[in-house]
Amino acid sequence: MLAEVAALDLAAQDLPFLVDVYRLKKVDEVRYLPDGLMNRNWQLRTTGGAFALKLLLDAPVSTVRRNLSVAAALAAAGVPACPPVPTIGGDVVAEVDDRAYSLFGWLEGEHIAGTGLSAGQAHHLGGVVGRLHRELNDPGLRRWLPAAGAVTATVAAPGEAVAEADRYLRAIGAFASAAPFDVQTVELLRRRKALIAEYGHLRPATGQPAGPAGYTHGDLQHRNIIWRDGVVAGVIDWDRIRVRPFGEEIARTATLQFGGEAGELDLELVAAFVAGYRAVVAISDAELADAVDRLWWKRASDFWQLVFHYDRGDHSCDHLFFSGETFLHWWTANRGQVRDAFAARL
Repeated sequence: MLAEVAALDLAAQDLPFLVDVYRLKKVDEVRYLPDGLMNRNWQLRTTGGAFALKLLLDAPVSTVRRNLSVAAALAAAGVPACPPVPTIGGDVVAEVDDRAYSLFGWLEGEHIAGTGLSAGQAHHLGGVVGRLHRELNDPGLRRWLPAAGAVTATVAAPGEAVAEADRYLRAIGAFASAAPFDVQTVELLRRRKALIAEYGHLRPATGQPAGPAGYTHGDLQHRNIIWRDGVVAGVIDWDRIRVRPFGEEIARTATLQFGGEAGELDLELVAAFVAGYRAVVAISDAELADAVDRLWWKRASDFWQLVFHYDRGDHSCDHLFFSGETFLHWWTANRGQVRDAFAARL
């Protein structure tokens, strides 16, 4: 509640400036949208229509300005990319003091968790991701995105991952009293160390990912995909455009979209999604397998939610640590079936 009040106060503080710079008509309602994890978002209802307002917190303003210009170009090319509303000066970002905002026309639709999709919709989503990759790497975007270079990937050594787990175990052990989150985390870190010890030899052998690479969206999860009438009406949140292996985004999107509440993947939907992608962009079974294995090891050796909780004092992603651990252990026990789903031919 306090976070919501603070967010509403901030929007009210900057609203007169935003009304002027975006030439908005009378604002009838400002509604805070609490679902965003990294930025702050509001819905503005005005006599001239409804809009989505974002306070930019998760990326440098220069990067966001570049990426929103790219999103506008993609939308002009027919990609469902939700272009920004320009300011009176033609900018895609409005800056006031040390704060920066972007504004978008309100897009009616819904965010559907991946397991709520049909196989046909999963196939459609894969095709949309393929189109995004194809259009993001069109030479016509070189005005904003330079030619993509070679990519490499960090592969953490098992000892490095264990050392990071031990760092958090020591930090928790030094507390005068442990909160429930700390108690659960200790048990999960011990389980993670055991997993690393047993399966660390299966990590990728090199830092050179296989397969095609280029510019990608960077965060294709259900909160950033708007559905209407059974199809993707819009893809939002373009803060993280950068060069990556295409297989990395395929694997990440599939695991985020099609993970169930019990911590398992819906492998039939994964297969449909990948088939939809491959109908647009060519990528081999071996290249997909490499991407899947790399993502599995990244999940096994990474502790980003604990970085947020303990190193930054940000508890907004605590729940993702617990669900992520459940999923990691399921994935590890079913690595063969997961790889097969990514290679399925439908």
